[in-house]
Parts: sequence; structure tokens; C-alpha cells
Amino acid sequence: MLIYNNVVTKNMTDQAAGLRRMANQKPVQVIAVASGKGGVGKTNVSVNLSLALIAQGKEVLLFDADLGLANVDLLLGLHSDINLSHVISGERTLEEIIVNGPEGLKIIPASSGTQMMSELSPAQHAGVIRAFSELSTPVDVLVVDTAAGISDGVVSFVKASNEVIVVVCDEPTSLTDAYALIKVLSTEHNVHKFNILANMIRSPKEGLNLFAKLSRATDHYLDVTLDYLGAIPYDDYLIKAVKKQRAVMQSYPQSPAALAFRNLAKKVASMPLPDTASGHLEFFVERLIQYSAAG
Repeated sequence: MLIYNNVVTKNMTDQAAGLRRMANQKPVQVIAVASGKGGVGKTNVSVNLSLALIAQGKEVLLFDADLGLANVDLLLGLHSDINLSHVISGERTLEEIIVNGPEGLKIIPASSGTQMMSELSPAQHAGVIRAFSELSTPVDVLVVDTAAGISDGVVSFVKASNEVIVVVCDEPTSLTDAYALIKVLSTEHNVHKFNILANMIRSPKEGLNLFAKLSRATDHYLDVTLDYLGAIPYDDYLIKAVKKQRAVMQSYPQSPAALAFRNLAKKVASMPLPDTASGHLEFFVERLIQYSAAG
């Protein structure tokens, strides 16, 4: 069961060779997409943001990190008989389970309806994170679609990322649960910067109002910085795309939601790359350390 014993460190020679290959590669921008509660459209954001980043010329890897209730593959109408559970068991490497999605998107699928996967230990989460440093697949951006809420897995994957996008919608529980997520990450795990994305909003003013409400609470009680990334509008075309098991970026590229995802991707693509390790366990940390040393 221990991924860090039977996968990550099983071949030190190959690992050293992999690190030499990565010495001249730039750091990977790692974006965690999180939410305080389910039902806010987080996975739709992760999928369509990934495709919009590909349209920006980026090599994108999408990690379905909702380990026990995976739905990225369902959203895109994909199926794979192997997934992250086979990496955890030592049967496969991370490289071997990558699924090819639309427009060149690479996907690391989790398993669905597996209790064992939703109950991984912190050490096993750390092993998954370390395994990403062995990937030779070209990657500019890793998008991490976390589970909703504040489970150990969410905390581990958010801390291992460079940027955090918190998705909110116009529901009271969405804001209160987003605040709870931000509070736990900031007060207990030293994460202090968050990007807020309003989803399924009816007007630009509604998105700004949501951000203002959340900002008032965090400004009063927490030592954090919130940046507003904008909003994705409520769009019937997105609902039609979901029913077709396709991304709205594929099926309706000129729809209001698709245009908003393109704007979001431009903002994400302009986020500064990390130049040093943060002190947390990080995805692709060896690549970052090698790049920093080379500079």
C-alpha cells in the first residue's frame, strides 16, 4: 500500500536519470481548484480551464484529486481500466495511467466509489505528490481538481500547489464553507493567498458582491490575501455540454461560459512561476530545485 516504498523509490538509478533530464526544464505551474462545498461546478471549472490553457499554447496535465468520487472522466465521456488506485497498490506508475483527453489534454484519473481511496493516510498523499517528480511527460501547468471540503487529501494537495483557486457560487453555504476552507488552510497550514472565482453567476455585479462578502469576513478575522479572478456566468450551453459528456470549450466554444474560461486562462497563464520551493511538500519539487540551482 505504501506508494513511497514500492513506486517512488523502487529504482534509484531511473530516478537519478529522470532528475538529470529535468535539470533544464522550467518549473511547472501547479493550480489547485478547491471549494468549501460540493455542487459549485468545481470540476467543470477544472476541465474547461485546462482546455482553455491548452488554447493558450500550454501543455496541461489535469489531476483528478477527488480520489474516492472521481468525475473528470465522467464529465468528458472517457473510461480507463487503470487509475490512481493502481499506482497506490504499486501495480502501475503514474506515467502508465495517464489518459489522453480532448485537444491534447493529459488526465490522471482517480477511482470512483472506492472507500479505500477516500481514506488514504497523509503519508500516502505525500507519496502521490512525490510521484509527480518522476513524470517525464511534458507539462507546463498541472491543474489539481481537489475534492470539496477540508479533508486531509484536500489540505495535502492544496499545500503542494503554487496557486489556489477557490470556487464559490451564490449560495449562503458556498460562502460559509469557502470561508471555513480558507480559515483552516491559513491558520493551520500556512497558506495565505487565495484566488476567488465566482461560478454560475447571473451578472458581473453578482460575482463582485460574492467576492466582497467573502473579503469582508476574511479581512476581519483572518490574515490572508484574496484576489478576484472574475466570474463564469450561468450558461445553458454548459448544461447542454455536460449532458453530452463534453466540455463547453469543445462543444460551444463561442458560448458565454467558454469565453469566460478563456479570460480566466489568460489570468492563470500570467501568474508568476515559482522560483524557489515554498517549504511545503510540492508537486514537481525536484524540477523546481534543479531549475533554481541552474539559475
